[in-house]
Amino acid sequence: MTQPVPSLPSLARALLSALAVTLTLATLPAQARDLNEQTIRDFVDTLEAAESLEPELDTLSDEVLAERQAEQPDFSRVFSDLVASMRGDPLYDDLEDIAQDHGFTDLQAWAGTGDRIFRAWMAIELEQEAPTSDQEIAQALAEIENSPHMTEAQKAQMRAMMENAMSVMESARNAPPEDVAAVRPHMDLLREFSEAE
Repeated sequence: MTQPVPSLPSLARALLSALAVTLTLATLPAQARDLNEQTIRDFVDTLEAAESLEPELDTLSDEVLAERQAEQPDFSRVFSDLVASMRGDPLYDDLEDIAQDHGFTDLQAWAGTGDRIFRAWMAIELEQEAPTSDQEIAQALAEIENSPHMTEAQKAQMRAMMENAMSVMESARNAPPEDVAAVRPHMDLLREFSEAE
């Protein structure tokens, strides 16, 4: 009989939940436009307009997430990876029309802009949690290693999850400073949109 997995410290649990939410935020899915106020607003407007495609996009994103469940997410390519997986699907053309209606040359340019905005957004969110998040993860790893209630296989699985979380956080923290500076004034707009979802 498998022993129950002990609970992780609240911030580590919250981090893992945040990563799951982050993947969910990427349910929508070249060269990106310069990041400025208008580009960021155009991107958010595109996401709002794409809500008309929501049922089909939800189905497609669920399929993509299921296929990539074992893969470590790359926050520098969240939108580009999803757009690449959409090629050949009628939704690709529908979403590209919406992107072009909002000033993007094509769907790859839109996705590249989204990648930059999303990575900078995650970097800003992580700034508020550091350095306590690193300490909490280290504490969680120590608890996993010292737990008498977990098998070695369970410990290895939990270690891999935590290491992936740390790698994802590091990728987000390495967002280009100019992108972080461009996105920072628009955090309220981005948070408002994500909370409305």
